[in-house]
Amino acid sequence: MQTNLHPSLADHPDAPVVESILRSCVHCGFCNATCPTYQALGDERDGPRGRIYLMKQFFETGEVTAATRTHLDRCLTCRNCETTCPSGVQYGKLADVGRYLIEQKTERSITEKLVRTALLNVLPYPERFGFFLRVGQAFRPVMPSALKQKTPPKQTAMPWPTNSTNTRKMLVLRGCAQAAATPNTNAAAANVFAKLGIDLVEAPEAGCCGAANYHLQDHDGGIDKMKANIDAWWPYIEAGAEAIVMTASGCGAMVQDYGHVLRNDNDYAEKAAKVSTLCRDISDVLLDEDLSTIKADKAGKIAVHCPCTLQHAMKQGGKVEAILQTLGFETVTGKDPHLCCGSAGTYSVLQPKLAKQLGQQKVANLTAHAPDTIVTSNIGCQLHLGSLSSTPVKHWIELLV
Repeated sequence: MQTNLHPSLADHPDAPVVESILRSCVHCGFCNATCPTYQALGDERDGPRGRIYLMKQFFETGEVTAATRTHLDRCLTCRNCETTCPSGVQYGKLADVGRYLIEQKTERSITEKLVRTALLNVLPYPERFGFFLRVGQAFRPVMPSALKQKTPPKQTAMPWPTNSTNTRKMLVLRGCAQAAATPNTNAAAANVFAKLGIDLVEAPEAGCCGAANYHLQDHDGGIDKMKANIDAWWPYIEAGAEAIVMTASGCGAMVQDYGHVLRNDNDYAEKAAKVSTLCRDISDVLLDEDLSTIKADKAGKIAVHCPCTLQHAMKQGGKVEAILQTLGFETVTGKDPHLCCGSAGTYSVLQPKLAKQLGQQKVANLTAHAPDTIVTSNIGCQLHLGSLSSTPVKHWIELLV
């Protein structure tokens, strides 16, 4: 695709990336065949090819309308189109730049601003998010059913392993929403790794991966959180930490891109590249270990949901199933496993109608074989599917404790 960037954008640091991505698109439209929003809405502008054209128009003219922003808002950034694309178009990186620049050119309604401000000031902070979550959980028994479904029940705390003599160390990201809503995910992971002779360590100063801010077009806020994590992890990396284990694939998709996002930062580029190299999904790590010491209760049929961030962004699809099957679990996969469940970070809050439609379809596909449990690899998907499913939804690592 030939393109000529507008002079006002030609000197932007991401201009070379934008030009390269735009020129790699050959308009074939294969991406639309696997785009959840195009399938749901049937509008060319709500598919990857159409959105690329809309962004290209902005990049070339410097002008944009709120209508273009609306079509970009409806994008899940599931990156299914990247898996489908025969030309290797890096749509996710293009969307990050396009959305950020278009946000500066258009005005949102007061309601939209308030919702986005609330998300940015609560979600990335475990203590704040945890406070509001606890309030919701306290009133959960008397809530209307719709609101009750959106509020996950409080977990019974699982202890972390103690008195370790393990010499192998790996970092694990505490995260934000996961730390507050499902703290047992990391606790379960730590107990499983302890059986393998590995200590998982949560660096106290590390928090939100930065995705919440970065994907809500607060790039500066997102980058600040990335740098804070790098600073928190660096002493452990210098001390020999083998990996940074991701128990939430949404965070993994962001952390693996630290090197790209900070590539032009003189102080952090090298460290960010190292962090991205060390970033590994928990399933990828466990597949390299001897799992014979893991003795788990294998009762029941398990439906495996592979989040978009795991299969399309991190390219780690199928590894969870491989682990569970190796350990003797009976697993099933629903129809159209490549399609997004509708969670997509803050999407379920900002686009609730589409998110619910996609979520209900995903639940129907996952429960077609009457599983006893649905498992996933990402906190957002876990909470979203859990709000729509009568079948319990949990992180798959909890099955191994």
